[in-house]
Parts: sequence; structure tokens; C-alpha cells
Amino acid sequence: MSQVLVIDDEADIRELLSLTLARMGLEAHCAANVSEAYALLAKNSYNLCLTDMRLPDGDGLAVVDHVSKHHPDLPVAVITAHGSTENAVAALKAGAFDYLAKPVSLNQLRTLVRSALKLPAPGARRPPEDEDSATGAALLVGESAPMRATRSMIERLARTQAPIHITGESGSGKELAARLIHTKGSRRDGPFVGVNCGAIPENLMESEFFGYRKGAFTGATSDRDGFFQAASGGTLFLDEVADLPLPMQVKLLRAIQEKKVRKVGATSEEAVDVRLISATHRNLGGEVKSGNFRQDLYYRLNVIELRMPSLREMRDDVPLLAGTFFARHSGTGSGEKPYLSDEALSRLQGYDFPGNVRELENVLERALALASGHEIQAGDLQLGPASAREPEPAKAGAAAAAGAAGLPLQERLDSVERQAILDALAQTRYNRTAAAKVLGITFRALRYRMERLGIKDELDTKD
Repeated sequence: MSQVLVIDDEADIRELLSLTLARMGLEAHCAANVSEAYALLAKNSYNLCLTDMRLPDGDGLAVVDHVSKHHPDLPVAVITAHGSTENAVAALKAGAFDYLAKPVSLNQLRTLVRSALKLPAPGARRPPEDEDSATGAALLVGESAPMRATRSMIERLARTQAPIHITGESGSGKELAARLIHTKGSRRDGPFVGVNCGAIPENLMESEFFGYRKGAFTGATSDRDGFFQAASGGTLFLDEVADLPLPMQVKLLRAIQEKKVRKVGATSEEAVDVRLISATHRNLGGEVKSGNFRQDLYYRLNVIELRMPSLREMRDDVPLLAGTFFARHSGTGSGEKPYLSDEALSRLQGYDFPGNVRELENVLERALALASGHEIQAGDLQLGPASAREPEPAKAGAAAAAGAAGLPLQERLDSVERQAILDALAQTRYNRTAAAKVLGITFRALRYRMERLGIKDELDTKD
């Protein structure tokens, strides 16, 4: 029988938790303070630890720290006072599996316990066929130090329910990392719902995220679930979260804090159980400072940060990645497999890849189509003369940065951003939609930045 350690100085709460766990077929051992808890941990093996944040001789963070050092494979969930967001975030940052707010919801408690008990045993590997079929697992390949560190971090993050914010350049594999965290964690049997926040019209955001009731607005002919309901029991991945407008950020913050959502047109809220992972290629901290992103939401999403390395940081992995992409795109025939010539490999390893792994895959897929034989030549790559040099827009941006060196930090950043936008506009003959794609941002984000930097007015005057 699985055993759970319950730590709380209130006898009635210990009894409530013990009875609930017993009805779930679990054996509860109770401790009234930190000293009793440490004594029980020394004598017994547990599958989960539930601890109150405030204890007579210590606090929940001390318990989390002790368990992390002496029982690293034991998930710990903390119980915090209602509305104590800071304590919950601090516990998650310290390594807690999850948290519950008082008064404890028994439904949320049962959900948390089930998730904790589903965690795979430490070091256990899924069957090869399962791992290969897990979207993204086969693509996070590489033996460079940055990629090994990233995979190690993903293994650790998969064993928590803490919100994760993934940063990295476009094409560096942020969604693949999110899927891998999902498939390696306790929610792997639940849904993974990915949402591109920059692709949803602002007037539809609330209904898309939270769903709506029949008759809530014109065209609502039936009830419909939103992203939160669709991801319940699994993971909700918010890609390009920096593109969320401020009114939607307020609603999202409430949904995260209360773990409840209200459909458009509904009079009551419904509980949802999702693990949140967000991502953006932009500096979310910078967006907070500029007033484009709420600080309180930033702290709730960015509990733990995972940075995806760029391909420039792991050039030694290019041959391994190339072999993976060749196997995917060259078919399953038994003939000779494609391979890179020495010159082609050298060109690839000297190229900066602004589009990262995604760009490498596109380059190799094109080379397969152009190659006359099994050996991929340097000319088949069509990288151009800038392969080992800094692209011209980047040079212009560097010049802008040099020219702004004497300015305050914000003005210096604005100058570099302004030059990057002007370069992209010039490159696309002032087609703003195309320029947004070149910059890797949404059209709405480009329009906002142009307005903020005064570029829109200049172009209108020029026209």
C-alpha cells in the first residue's frame, strides 16, 4: 500500500486528510511538527509528502529543502493560506511538486495525489517505442554540453507541477521541450493542448480560452469548451505568451490562481486541472518593464525558467541532427542513405542559423531534393555567401548598438529594436506582414512596436 506523510499542526486537518487518503486506499502517517516529520522520514519510505506552510518549529519550505537533499525522489506538496500567492510560488521554486490552498478542496487534493502517484520511478525509462512516438523526444538530440544540460533539466521539470516558462530563439525547439516535459511527467496520459497566443483575434480570446454557453453571443448555437477545459488533466502550452493583450492577461491570472474558469455567458465557475507551460522568443522581463506584460502574471508563469540553446551554441551536434533529419525525409528504402560531404558539413557548422534547428531541417530537406546523388554537396545547401558571416541586418543592428552606446539602457534597447524593424521593413519593401515574419513576431506586435517607437508616423509621412 502506498504511504503518504501528512505534516500539519492542526489535528482536525490531519484527520481530514487522513480520512480522505484512506478512502483512496492510501496509508497516512501524520506529524504535528517538523521534528516529528523528520523522524518519520528517517524510518519510513513514502510516495508523497503533504506539509502545511506554517509549523510550530519551522515552515514548509524547510521541509521541501530537507526532502530535496535527503529524499530527492519524494514529491512534496505544500498547503498554503488562501490567497498566499507568494508562499505558493516560493515553494514551487524551492522544488515542491505542487501546492494546495486552504480551505483544502478535497477534489483538488485527490487530483494532486493521483498525479503524484503517477510519477515514473526515478531513472525508469519508457519503452523505446513509446519514447520514439512521444512528439519531440526524437528531435531533442545532441551530445553537446548545452543539449545534455537541457535534457537533464527537462527530466527534473517533468517531476513537478510547477509552471514553466521556456525561452529561446525562434526554431530552437520550445514546443518540443514542452511536449517532452508533458510526456515524461505524471500527466503523460492526459491531453497536451498547444495554443499560439499571437494567432487568436483579441475579441475571441476569452471564449477560446474559457469556452462559452449557448446563446452567449450571436453564433453561439451550442455550449463549447475552451482550451482550459480541453487540457484538463493534462498540459496547456501557451506559445508566444507575450502576445496576450493586457485585458486577457488579467483573466488568465485569475484562472491560474483560482484553478477555475467561467465560460462566456455562464453564471458560475468550474474547476480545471491543468499544468501550465508558456514560451516566447522575446524577453518577458523586458515586456514587464515596458508595461506590456503584467508583473504578477509574469511571476506566476515564470516560476521555473528553461532556456533552449541556439544551434550556434551546439555546432558539434549538426552531424547528429543531420542524420536524424535525413532518416525522416529520405524515405524507408533499403538503398544507400544520404550523407554530407566534408565541405557541406563544414559549411553547415560555420553557418549561424538564425532560424536554429527548424532552419537546419528546412535546409537539409531542400538539399535532399536538389542533390543528384546520395552525397549532399555544399552547393545543394544553398546557404549563400553569408554562411559563416554575420547577416547584413545583424551588422546594421550592431552598428545601431554601437551608435547608441552612450545612451541610457532603455534608449539603447529602443535604438537597436528600431533599427531591426527598419531593416526588416526595407528587406520586405515595407510589407509589414512580411516584415513581422522576418522578425519572428506577430503583425499585431510589430504594429504596436512601430507605434511605440514612432516608426509608423514616419512611414505615413514618407508615403
